[in-house]
Amino acid sequence: MTRNHIQRVRESVLARNAIWMFAGQGFSFVIQALYFIFLARLLNPTQYGVLAGAVALVAVVSQYSTMGSGLILLRYVSQDQERFPEYWGNVLMSTAVYGSLIVLALRLTGNWLVGAESASLLTLIAFSDCICGQLTTCAAQVFQSFEHMRPTATLNMLVSLFRLVLVCSMLLVMHHAVALQWAVAMLVISICAAGAAFAIVTRRFGWPRFRPGLLLSRGAEGFIFAVSGSTTSAYNDFDKVMLGHYGMTVANGIYSMAYRVINIATIPIQSIEAAAFPRFFREGAKGVAAVQPLAVKILKRTAVLGLIAAVSLFLFAPVIPFLIGKGFKPSVGALRWLCLIPIFRSFHLSAGDAIAGVGQQKFRLVCQLFAAGFNIGLNVLLIPRYSWMGAAIASLLTDGSLAVLTWTVLFWLRRRERVAALATQAA
Repeated sequence: MTRNHIQRVRESVLARNAIWMFAGQGFSFVIQALYFIFLARLLNPTQYGVLAGAVALVAVVSQYSTMGSGLILLRYVSQDQERFPEYWGNVLMSTAVYGSLIVLALRLTGNWLVGAESASLLTLIAFSDCICGQLTTCAAQVFQSFEHMRPTATLNMLVSLFRLVLVCSMLLVMHHAVALQWAVAMLVISICAAGAAFAIVTRRFGWPRFRPGLLLSRGAEGFIFAVSGSTTSAYNDFDKVMLGHYGMTVANGIYSMAYRVINIATIPIQSIEAAAFPRFFREGAKGVAAVQPLAVKILKRTAVLGLIAAVSLFLFAPVIPFLIGKGFKPSVGALRWLCLIPIFRSFHLSAGDAIAGVGQQKFRLVCQLFAAGFNIGLNVLLIPRYSWMGAAIASLLTDGSLAVLTWTVLFWLRRRERVAALATQAA
């Protein structure tokens, strides 16, 4: 790299932010890789499957525990930083009210949704993720809205680091554990992480200001963000809920392990998208003509990372049994089935962020609702017949179709804007 290239990187806010996010996500990559290796050794495939069913169900509904208030904060504080106290207060109110309702709903419906074994963990995991985990995520979004990506990256890996320390300690002391023991331990760690995140944000930016009216006035917009987030979780995690519902706990453990590797491999792509996200909102204020080139610029970087991830996952999949135990040997085949997903995600994340950036989140939501419905239909059809392989086929078709659909919508929005501009000039 020449000196001019280095100087351009130093002067580019996006590049610096992406580097911070990538560095933080790089550490998170290592932490999560070690975490899932040790957790797999702590739990056998059956217990891992029991845990996966409960975690997947919570992931599908956890976005509603903040009702999109974190992204609302990110959008409006990115544009006017003086509004931080009231939007931070809105996050805390939303999490307390809606998070408690979600935990109660899961408690009442868990047996029917994921079976008795996984349902026994739901209350613990729901409190961990829907309240504590979401609060930590929103704290990171505070720093993201100010484009302070170093603390954003730190907060994002805080919970993962705590969980790694915990699983290592349990492995050394207990050697083996059941899913319920891990769920209890995870709750304690999540409470500590949420407390630390709240303290860091408050010390840096000040105390929240509570305006109950904001909870209502931004409720509809936040609901769209929440539905958008939940549909993402639906097409990513509904297959694991289905495997648990049908009692396929071993298959669920095998498939969930492979899917976790896919999620870890996607971290570099997500770090670039996270660094660019506030800029999508700022450029989006100028229209689709300004935000579409940014989406293309981001895609050129993330698609390369997705291709590298896909090839690496396919070639090195046989390493899994040596790292996490022979009981997970079938995960090799599952990982090879899923290896194209990072490429598909690089496409639909960049286009989806651009659509949201121009204030057209409703169109992104329509795309995600289609993907969620398509995925659910495929899983209902394929999982009873083909077990985890049916889930893998559904995931590939869903992410691939979403990549095509989001870019189609973005180009349509650009064309619509161009036609409107010409009509205005003609008038």
